Amino acid sequence: MKKNLIVLLILLTSTIANAQFIKEKSINAQIGYGLTFPSDSTDDFADDGFFAQSELVLKITNWVDFRPYAGFIITNSNGKDLDGNPTNQIAESQAFLLGVKSRIRIPIPYVAPYAEVGIGTSIGKFRTLTRFYNFDKIGIIYHIPFSLGLELGRKHNVDISFTYFYQPSVKQYVGAFAAGLTFPLN
Repeated sequence: MKKNLIVLLILLTSTIANAQFIKEKSINAQIGYGLTFPSDSTDDFADDGFFAQSELVLKITNWVDFRPYAGFIITNSNGKDLDGNPTNQIAESQAFLLGVKSRIRIPIPYVAPYAEVGIGTSIGKFRTLTRFYNFDKIGIIYHIPFSLGLELGRKHNVDISFTYFYQPSVKQYVGAFAAGLTFPLN
């Protein structure tokens, strides 16, 4: 009986502590123009595609929140560099992205600049072919997400960002110029 009472007391205490720790919860959905860059190449090139992501926003203060996320990116090579010249170098990704980020923002009315960093995993197919690297991998790799952006509007519910994920094991960056909306959860 004493053990059951202790377990019940711990559960009640942790629920109360959780309610005090997280001030607000919401969902953020983003879509954007996806890009994949190699970490090192002789030509300036990027392969493009589509990016989408959804985040559970756990607001701690006006300055800081945690964001578990799930998303995907699909980029394919078009055989050209950024100037439109032909290239045989490739940086492609077709991946599902999972992880958690922390956002630090400056809560200015109507415009709140922010930066994010975190850790996550990419599950999918990755191809990096440059003069320095030749990776053709299918599987699970880790990534390091980082973003810079702006939250816009009276309630800061419109999001415009440059979102990138560094994937060191395949020597590439994937990311997007993305726009999103935030919906509060009750």
